[in-house]
Amino acid sequence: MSGWKEHFEKRQTTPHEAVRVVKSGDRVVTGHACGEPRLVIDALVDRADELRDVEIVHMVAMGESRYCLPEFEDSFRFNGFFIGATTRKAVWEGRADYTPCYFHQIPRLFTNGTMPVDVAMIVVSPPDVDGTVSLGISVDYTIQAARAARVVIAEVNPMMPRTGSGSRIPVYDIDCFVQSDRPLYTITPPVIGEVERRIGEHIAGLIRDGDCLQMGIGAIPDAVLGFLDEKEDLGIHTEMISDGVMNLVEKGVITGSRKSLHQGKVILNFAMGTESLYRWLDDNPIIDARPVDYTNDPAIIAQNENMVAINSSISVDLLGQASSESIGPRQFSGVGGQVDFIRGAAASRGGRSIIALPATAKDGEVSRIVAGLLPGQAVTPSRNDVDCVVTEYGVAGLRGKTMKDRARALINIAAPKFRKHLERECRDLYGWI
Repeated sequence: MSGWKEHFEKRQTTPHEAVRVVKSGDRVVTGHACGEPRLVIDALVDRADELRDVEIVHMVAMGESRYCLPEFEDSFRFNGFFIGATTRKAVWEGRADYTPCYFHQIPRLFTNGTMPVDVAMIVVSPPDVDGTVSLGISVDYTIQAARAARVVIAEVNPMMPRTGSGSRIPVYDIDCFVQSDRPLYTITPPVIGEVERRIGEHIAGLIRDGDCLQMGIGAIPDAVLGFLDEKEDLGIHTEMISDGVMNLVEKGVITGSRKSLHQGKVILNFAMGTESLYRWLDDNPIIDARPVDYTNDPAIIAQNENMVAINSSISVDLLGQASSESIGPRQFSGVGGQVDFIRGAAASRGGRSIIALPATAKDGEVSRIVAGLLPGQAVTPSRNDVDCVVTEYGVAGLRGKTMKDRARALINIAAPKFRKHLERECRDLYGWI
């Protein structure tokens, strides 16, 4: 038996045995989103009575996040770079924490000792003949956390796709292997309503043949993709992809043939989608998944000519600053890679960035174009960063505009019933309109 095979076989264990390496006071970093290691996380929570003050760190959670329940407060404390449905309440109630950080800078916290990693929990593909495994749909910060950790626990899942050389680590770098036959977490394509269609159509009008795109997940990005069938030779350099990108590659719309960096490749660092997407990703020669400190580095992003960053926001004020992560002082999500790509696109030759959002919330009763952000509400991209804002009512180009011109352009894409009120608020707050 070759060396790596012997290492792999000897270190096979059960979830409950694997998590015995975790000690009270440890920091545990887990793979995130659809690459969340569900077996070992469940086994760790089962040890709650034996542990105290274990910090659990990750971004998006797809599982139940039982470690955030009040009854486990003494045993575990979640510290998130992104807040989601199953972790939000714990943060709001003070039983968990949010750490602000640009996505591309998270790996540095692990590797330079700012946040030392005691245990990394990851999901990988079965080993290849060369003794390497792939982190597949969760390369992002996870690969660097594994490299920095004192102990690495890997769930080996045959459904995890292999997504290029940048996603691979040697089995020698892993201490425990837990076999899993659980399906990977998936998400179904969102329902696209009329508002999303109108926003998608406006954004599609801003995209030119040969552009290189970054976009997130949800109804608005999917709506944009739905209007791109007539475009030619689009490229992708993004942090995440879902089924919509796969569909446009299959249609020949996304070819990457005009990309100035990684020509012909789809560059990403994680994926969230259906089982069909994961099968399509597996050993697909067009796919090149890399760590987030590469894909989201603004200096790397800027090397893509005609880079177009498309992101969403919670609200945009009349100065042009956007809050994409909090509602008032309450943390709702996280900065993610939004600012990484906005700044990378700004430095790209021919690049531009778009903030897209419905004009209203709460069934049309609240305007998301506001005179000023709420007290305590975080600014995500500043007014100096925001280039273009799109709602279902149109496009407001802000780059190079005066403060007065910005306000007028943003009021013009607010829902009509709020425009007069916004004009009055603008006069009261800023003294002009």
